[in-house]
Amino acid sequence: MPSRPIERQRLADGPIDLEPGMSLVLALDCAISGLGVAVVRDDACLASLREEGRDQAVRLFPAVSSVLRDAGVARSELSLIAVTIGPGSFTGVRVGLAAARGLALGLGVPLAGVSTTSVLIAQAARRASACERLAVAAIDSRLGDWFCAIGEGMQAPFAAAADELARRLNDMPCVVVGPDVGPLVAQLAAAGVDAKAEVAFVDPVAVARLALASGIDAWRARNESEGLPGPLYLRGVSVTLPDGARRTVD
Repeated sequence: MPSRPIERQRLADGPIDLEPGMSLVLALDCAISGLGVAVVRDDACLASLREEGRDQAVRLFPAVSSVLRDAGVARSELSLIAVTIGPGSFTGVRVGLAAARGLALGLGVPLAGVSTTSVLIAQAARRASACERLAVAAIDSRLGDWFCAIGEGMQAPFAAAADELARRLNDMPCVVVGPDVGPLVAQLAAAGVDAKAEVAFVDPVAVARLALASGIDAWRARNESEGLPGPLYLRGVSVTLPDGARRTVD
């Protein structure tokens, strides 16, 4: 399927002068649908790209090259690679992680792994706080439930159907953020939850900023002590059997 660009941003012209102490982050996202790439210098986005469509494995590295060119940045100048580790699509998570690991090892820079739910909550947290609502991230698992997280740092991501999520929210007003969250918000409303929908994709710029918040040295130490980040799965892989039945395997 051909790519369908839905966002492209260029905020730099020509090569940049990187002052001592500045950090350049390349952020990648393939975890839910499509792909996103951004180059961020400290807190400023130099260039970003988001595309919908499949075949991320084919399109990701050309997208990386394009964004680096737009930002005026060479790969050798990068200080950190950041990538979404899930929850989300099994294939998308693996594609993004494999590319990010290869780049980090090849360039000799640390690799930061950021959960998709933490990125979505960060994107919505300020607006949710302004209207005194809790930010809730939700990603459709396509298996009748949702990959969710409630509030910034409140709990780890979990898989839940709408009724279980309603129980966990315990009547707290919320903003539910993520792709295609309208059906979930309708189910929460039917269960008596004051929920509003905010349809949003993972922003690779937010991925970079969350990674930078922990510090490059912290990611380097974590890579050395724990190894490179791995995928965050909330259940086994859903596969289609030859007879058409679906099964979840570890």
